[in-house]
Amino acid sequence: GEMRAVKLENHVPPAVSFQPAPWLPPPTEAVRHTAEPTVRAAPARPDGREDLAFLPVTALAALLRTRRVSSVELTKVYLERLRQYDPVLRCVVSYTEELALKQAERADREIAAGRYRGPLHGIPWGAKDLIAYPGYRTTWGAAPFKDQVIDTRATVARRLEEAGAVLVAKLTLGALAMGDRWFGGMTRNPWDPRRGSSGS
Repeated sequence: GEMRAVKLENHVPPAVSFQPAPWLPPPTEAVRHTAEPTVRAAPARPDGREDLAFLPVTALAALLRTRRVSSVELTKVYLERLRQYDPVLRCVVSYTEELALKQAERADREIAAGRYRGPLHGIPWGAKDLIAYPGYRTTWGAAPFKDQVIDTRATVARRLEEAGAVLVAKLTLGALAMGDRWFGGMTRNPWDPRRGSSGS
């Protein structure tokens, strides 16, 4: 009873570590920014938008870096595909189109000016709706929170934004991150839309 009386805000991390020897110093911080992405040559630009949509991120990054594809074009391709398939798949909670196009335009300007941030610069991405972003709903897939807006930028969203990635949508998850049923229905499996995303 007493533990449940303690009010924990969303920013309080869960107690996931157990220190059996409290007299020992805490472990050192993780070393960050030591990985160097492999730079690959840009492939030929595909003829169709469908082929473009299925290229791996490594190829898309090379096409963006060499300006054979613009981030605005790529972002529009993914937004169109989300709108085309969401009625069947039920995978989008909120589109972030206005934000996405601004981020994509900025990425194109920076890349054109030689300020390339790295392999995620200009790449569209979708955030599971556990990830907060100011001005957009963060519903956790649950009906009691379907109108909730958390006016903060989650760390993963901030880091991807700093890398130049382009947020196109907030994507579904099961209510409170369990399963494939959320307040808008059931997210469908793209390989077999008759089934749920978890295979049920």
